[in-house]
Amino acid sequence: MKAMTPDESYHTTVLLHEGVDALNVRRDGVYVDATLGAAGHAKLILSHLGDGGRLLGFDQDSDAVKNAPKDPRFIMCQANFQYLQKFLSAHKYVEVDGVLADLGVSGHHFDAPERGFSFRFDAPLDMRMNQSRSLTAAQLLETYEVQDLSRIFRRYGESSFSGKLARSIVARRSEQPLRTTFDLVRLMKAEIPPHKVKGELPRIFQAIRIEVNQELEVLKDFLAQTQESIKPGGRLVVLSYHSLEDRLVKHFLRSGNFEDRMEKDVFGNVIRPFDPYGKVIAPSAKEIENNPRARSAKMRIGVKR
Repeated sequence: MKAMTPDESYHTTVLLHEGVDALNVRRDGVYVDATLGAAGHAKLILSHLGDGGRLLGFDQDSDAVKNAPKDPRFIMCQANFQYLQKFLSAHKYVEVDGVLADLGVSGHHFDAPERGFSFRFDAPLDMRMNQSRSLTAAQLLETYEVQDLSRIFRRYGESSFSGKLARSIVARRSEQPLRTTFDLVRLMKAEIPPHKVKGELPRIFQAIRIEVNQELEVLKDFLAQTQESIKPGGRLVVLSYHSLEDRLVKHFLRSGNFEDRMEKDVFGNVIRPFDPYGKVIAPSAKEIENNPRARSAKMRIGVKR
C-alpha cells in the first residue's frame, strides 16, 4: 500500500483545483492562502507562480506549519488570518492579487484524538485550534452560566435541546466537572431521546468549538480586512462548511456588510467592495464519495471593485 505523505495524512484538500482556478493566478502576482492546513491549495498556487510571484500562508496551528512548502517564493505566517493586514504590512505588502480561505476544521483535527474535536474518541475537552489560547472546551463548560451555554448551543449549533443541555451541564458540574469528550457524550445521551442523539452530537460539539475559537467573529474581522488588502480586480475565494459561515460570506460579498443591508449610491448601484463572481461552487459527487468532509462545502468568489 502506498504510504501517505504528511499533507495527505493531515487532511484532504476540498475543491483543490476549483479553488486555485478561481484565484485566476498571475505568474508575477502576490497571493494569500489564509488557511494553510495540508498546503494543498498552497502548493498548487505555487505551481502557477513564476520566480517573481509570492505566496503568504497563514495558519495558527503548529501542526499545520509543518506542512509549509519549502519554496523561496513562500512566506509562512504562523498566525490566525484575523491578522492579515498586520502580516502583510510586516512583509511590505499593502495589497495582494488574491486571497483564498478554506474555512472550518481540517480532517487532521477530527482524527487526532488528543485535540478533543471529535465525539468519536475519549479525550480531553480541548478544541483549541491555537493551543496557546487559554480557553479550552472543558473550561468553557465549567465556567459559562446557563444562559450563555444555552445561547451558544442555540446560535452556533441550532440545537433543539439548548436550554435543557445547558441546565444539565451546570447541575452536573457542581458534582463532577466535564473533562473529556465522553463525559459530555454520556451527559447528552442521558438527556436527549436516543433517536435524536446522533444528530445533536455534531451540533453541540460544533457550537462549543466555534465559541472556543471565536470563529465567526474572527471570520468577520478577516473579511473586513480583505477590503483594503486586495487590489482592484483581485479575487477573494472562500470555502465554507456550515450555514453560519456561508451566510456571513454571502452577505459580505452581496451587500458589503454582515447584516445584508443593501446600501446604494445616487445611481442605484449597491455599495460593496466586491462583486460576487459566478455561481456558488460545490464539490462533485465523485469528490464527495472520495472525501465525505466535502459534502457540505460551498465556494464563493468575489472580485474587488
